[in-house]
Amino acid sequence: MNLISTHLSLGNDHAGFELKEYLKPHLQKWGLQVHDHGTHGPDSVDYPDFAHPVAEEVAQGKGLGILICGSGNGVCMAANKHADIRAALCWNVELAALARQHNNANILCLPARFISPETALAMVETFMTTPFEGGRHQNRINKIPC
Repeated sequence: MNLISTHLSLGNDHAGFELKEYLKPHLQKWGLQVHDHGTHGPDSVDYPDFAHPVAEEVAQGKGLGILICGSGNGVCMAANKHADIRAALCWNVELAALARQHNNANILCLPARFISPETALAMVETFMTTPFEGGRHQNRINKIPC
């Protein structure tokens, strides 16, 4: 497996806790250095408290990130408030590939309540191994910041 990054920042809210725990052993088996920002249990929490540390770490150039909440929307919105973050909400493998290829996404946001653990794992593998195509896509990415 040709990983884009060996460091992965991981974060979730209560709705994403179970999926994160399913993914973690696979990520570690792939040789990723996983920095788990939590939450570390199923008790109700506020998703921005976990999305912001992941986004900050990724914005500092410390690798890619994965954020998980019930719909994926909340963590995605919070992460995208950070400069240099391109968080992508994806629900299938093709979207995860396109997020990397065309948008150079650096955080994958997963909707835990709407995808199976197996789909999530396939999406994460795709996200972590798909390179950015550059070219005409870079021009578009350059126009994202306000």
